[in-house]
Amino acid sequence: MTWYERLDKAVEEYLPDLPVERDVLMSRYTSFRIGGPARRVACPQNREQLVILMGLAQACGARPFILGNGTNLLVADEGLDRLVIRTAGEMNAAKIVEEDTIEADAGISLARLALFAQGEGLTGLEFAHGIPGSLGGAVFMNAGAYGGEMKQVVAEVTALTEDGIRRIAAEDCDFGYRRSAFSDGKAVILGAKLRLQKGDPAQIGARMAELMKKRKASQPLEYPSAGSTFKRPEGYFAGTLIQQTGLKGLTVGGAQVSEKHAGFIINRGGATCGDVLSLIRQVQDRVMQAQGVFLEPEVRIIES
Repeated sequence: MTWYERLDKAVEEYLPDLPVERDVLMSRYTSFRIGGPARRVACPQNREQLVILMGLAQACGARPFILGNGTNLLVADEGLDRLVIRTAGEMNAAKIVEEDTIEADAGISLARLALFAQGEGLTGLEFAHGIPGSLGGAVFMNAGAYGGEMKQVVAEVTALTEDGIRRIAAEDCDFGYRRSAFSDGKAVILGAKLRLQKGDPAQIGARMAELMKKRKASQPLEYPSAGSTFKRPEGYFAGTLIQQTGLKGLTVGGAQVSEKHAGFIINRGGATCGDVLSLIRQVQDRVMQAQGVFLEPEVRIIES
């Protein structure tokens, strides 16, 4: 019996209300609109279901992959012989737990969370309003924009670890540039507490609108992408290096270095994972030759 047949039986017995899809194209669930079929995709409705599902997956040999909004991923064209657990959708609860603190589930979108904070008169999340990811993914990679980062607002993370469910203080999350203690994938982020400051909702809304206007003016939001393709090299900006090397508009198949912002590789239509990987390698090689700087991908590449 295959792992997914064992999993189907276990889910039917222990989680009969859990939605599970079979052989679903990952292009449906990634902002790049790229990716072959995943053997199983499950969408837990709360933290309890997610914890139980992780136990079943381990028992069945399912190799679970946790997916949020899929906004920083490049998935193989061949697909994934794995269980994909999608937190975005149902796991999106948020509540005030202290005067200045929000607790939210991993699957809530940053946009929705920022608007919730605004509605409660809490400032500090404005930078995250335009980041098209989930809270779990943002904590996982310490997402940031316009001078803000998740490490500035995270007070505590609730995660499923090898030792069970733990509440991990921010100082133990090892936040760095686009990484955290969770980046090794050994723990599953269930939710987080964010400590903010009291603010005026009108001013908070104005700041979010200002940042969104900047984002729309400078980034190719009209095309599918995974956001910034490369991490910022110390002392440089990846987009500037790529532009100085003359690579704007460089194309492989349906993948292209954006002519609007060279730090983005976009899907102009029909791009494959292979197209994007080939383009990434070309950009890395040519920037290294011309500028002497190695560009490390920021996008997570999931090939198996």
